[in-house]
Amino acid sequence: MVQVEQLSTRRPAVSVDELLAGFVPSPRFGEVSFDSYRPDPSQPSQAEAVTLLQGFANGAAKKPAAGGLRKFFGGKAKAKSNGAGGRAGIYLDGGFGVGKTHLLSSLWHEVEGPKAIGTFVEYTNLVGALSFRKTVEALSTYKLVCIDEFELDDPGDTVLMSRLMRELADAGVRLAATSNTLPGSLGDGRFAAVDFKREIQVLADQFEILHIDGEDFRHRGLPTPPEPVANSDLDSRMRQDFSGRTVAVDDFSVLVDHLAGVHPSRYRQMLSDIDAVVWRNVHTITEQSVALRFVVLADRLYDKDVPILASGVSLDQLFTPEMMTGGYQKKYFRAVSRLTALAREAQEIGDRQPVG
Repeated sequence: MVQVEQLSTRRPAVSVDELLAGFVPSPRFGEVSFDSYRPDPSQPSQAEAVTLLQGFANGAAKKPAAGGLRKFFGGKAKAKSNGAGGRAGIYLDGGFGVGKTHLLSSLWHEVEGPKAIGTFVEYTNLVGALSFRKTVEALSTYKLVCIDEFELDDPGDTVLMSRLMRELADAGVRLAATSNTLPGSLGDGRFAAVDFKREIQVLADQFEILHIDGEDFRHRGLPTPPEPVANSDLDSRMRQDFSGRTVAVDDFSVLVDHLAGVHPSRYRQMLSDIDAVVWRNVHTITEQSVALRFVVLADRLYDKDVPILASGVSLDQLFTPEMMTGGYQKKYFRAVSRLTALAREAQEIGDRQPVG
């Protein structure tokens, strides 16, 4: 028996406390640690990252006095590094799926006391939901703030996050971030405003930076998503593969339209109690704003490890070729990578079902 729900009918109301409570590692990384991270012996930078983060965790355990970093972040001169433990921030750069989120979540678990972890987009959404000042007040009491997938949607978001990070550093909060681009290169090919680039450089100077080499583990042995399921087989596959689960079944077009009416900060709650999703008639998204909203949904699905069963076009055709080569390509590649992992998970569940 499958309990069928629809994401396209859900409009969750979320309190401030619920929003802040969501800044913890996703279930996928709920119990990870530095010990559970397995560095690739052929990629020395992976083991180096573990050592660097362990030292940073020790430094984050002792929160400096408020205001102690004002000159550090506000001055033009580049701060001298005393190792990762002495910097205000640490920055892990690397390709998709090399374990950056695992390491960032391990850092979060390692540091005792109030702390937060979320994606760049989740923090900008938090500011949109609470206001900038209330966000600063809430996070300034934390020892550690971790920002996963630091990417730049527009100059406004960059200035906002730059200001937020400087104010948190003034309060003695340690900062850790990951991205698929080095801080000094963020925004290249997107925006050319002088002020925008200056903001990026100010951030770049304050982080201990390490590039993590490696292959995307989500695509090892499976460079493309599983073949879409035929519409005629979708219901039977759902009932066989997801028996006993709560499954959100939506027409893809209806779901995409529905997302426009739900604030992205609520997508996590929209997926509450959902064990799997089924999408009928997936099609290529052609509008940039719609595609960027869907990227947020893909991130939340991946956070919850929700398997995907879908008909229509293949998930690697979800975004247009222009999007996959444009200024937001890193977002779209991440989304395809994560959706592919979830579709593969659904396929593996089906493969384990008894035949006949």
